[in-house]
Amino acid sequence: MNLRQIRYFVIVAQEKNFTRAAEILHISQPPLSRQIQLLEETLDVRLFVRSSRPLKLTEAGKVFYEQAVQILSRVEQMKRSTQQVGRNERHSLSLGFVPSMLYGGLPTLVKRLRILRPHLNINLVELLSSQQPEALRTGLIDVGFGRLRLNFPDISRLVLREERLMVATPEEHPLASPDDSPIALTQLERENVILFPKEHRPNFGDSVLSMLRDHNFQPKKIQEVSQLQTALGLVSANMGICIAPSSINGLRSDLCYRLLGDESLTTPIILNYRTNDNTEIIELMLDLLIETYKEKHPWLKHSLHCFTKEKKDNTFFKN
Repeated sequence: MNLRQIRYFVIVAQEKNFTRAAEILHISQPPLSRQIQLLEETLDVRLFVRSSRPLKLTEAGKVFYEQAVQILSRVEQMKRSTQQVGRNERHSLSLGFVPSMLYGGLPTLVKRLRILRPHLNINLVELLSSQQPEALRTGLIDVGFGRLRLNFPDISRLVLREERLMVATPEEHPLASPDDSPIALTQLERENVILFPKEHRPNFGDSVLSMLRDHNFQPKKIQEVSQLQTALGLVSANMGICIAPSSINGLRSDLCYRLLGDESLTTPIILNYRTNDNTEIIELMLDLLIETYKEKHPWLKHSLHCFTKEKKDNTFFKN
């Protein structure tokens, strides 16, 4: 099996016709059919239902098609990245991020990148944590900022900091406190808990529920919504309380915010990138984040274990 056969297969699958595929590939039909036959012999499965018109994929063919498209996309991305590094002419950078990053260090990072690399075209792509590995593989993004510890051999991750969890309540709620003192989990036993998001599992809400279960805590009722802003809007309407990262503190002035008292209840900020894609721009971003963490911004007030130069020297480029 080789890349040429994979490319031929993808074109045939997309066109659903050997004759049209051959025209697109600028070859005659017999050698195209022979390459597909060799591919099927290598895999020891049938990829097409040849009796159907238009041509259809078998179940095995559907699985192979999904993987083939990813492989070809990754090869093309690898080619572009290698050429850009070799020519020292990287012109664009796509950053994937979960929405809550906008209340933390992401805006500061992007501003400083623009100052240091004025000719770099920076694209911001909103993606949930579970969507970022595939976006990295296909080249949709170059770096991802997420909150889930996802393990994939082709994706490397660095935990940039741990952010404590916070409870948002209506101002008139019995759990609201004027001194913003921490709150114990046991005080939430009779509360309706609003979590986000509800799509693309696993997600941040799943990680919160997992931590709660580890502490033998089960909310009275759980409501899942798509976005943080929706969750806080429902809290304002007295529909429940919301457990969220502490960087949202003060996001809505009509809510009260209290830390969860247990310091082990945290959510990570994770930098994801393609394994072995250790480019200069990633190293620059880490340096900027380290400097930013030293400045003690308000959104860092309740963060633990911030990334340092020592951690960078010991972990980066060693995946």
